[in-house]
Amino acid sequence: MQASDVMTRNVVTAEPKTKVRDIADLMQKHRISAVPITDANEQVVGIVSEGDLMRRVGDRDQDAQPRSWWLSLFTSGRLESKDYIKVHGQYAEEIMSRDVMTVEESASLSEIAATLERHHVKRVPVTRDGRLVGIVSRANLLRGLAGQDTLAPVSNDDHQIREAIEQELGQIAGLDKFLINVIVKDGVAQLWGLVDSAAQKQAAQVAAENAPGVRSVENNLGSIPPWMWAE
Repeated sequence: MQASDVMTRNVVTAEPKTKVRDIADLMQKHRISAVPITDANEQVVGIVSEGDLMRRVGDRDQDAQPRSWWLSLFTSGRLESKDYIKVHGQYAEEIMSRDVMTVEESASLSEIAATLERHHVKRVPVTRDGRLVGIVSRANLLRGLAGQDTLAPVSNDDHQIREAIEQELGQIAGLDKFLINVIVKDGVAQLWGLVDSAAQKQAAQVAAENAPGVRSVENNLGSIPPWMWAE
């Protein structure tokens, strides 16, 4: 099983000149924890994570406290300048992490897991010829591993079925398809992730059943716990 089998394809992205507050709005609207930053050629040039935004809040709180004069002697002007930009920058290109690890869509799940562990990251963008085509998070990876019963690659027909199911899921009002991962093997569709209600779970079931080529559907969708989006 490869990155292309489990990745989220409709990735929410932003441009280098996107305002930081707009990125925060995107995260809240789509319930995601990071936004890849892409250039005009759809190449990943950086990423802004929820952690980056939280650190901005924390660092600003610390700025309210005067810095010890002796501590400043051991801090270079360059480092202070970089810190200032991270805290007060208004655009994605000013606060984003630039050393972004990516994987090709042919990367195996074990390779992706090793990349996440080695670089201590929660998600990794997936590229094809340098262009962003998806993203694999820890949740995608775990769902893929849970649904994996063989290392044999899926067929092109399975890829087409998966795309058809994902497109149909996007037609269901109120359903957050970014919380759902679809895995198809030999015409058997597996649904993993979270939904808001039993009605949404059933609607996702129907969407998968109606996709051309689907032989059967294994609905493993769970309910979003009430505390998940609590502030």
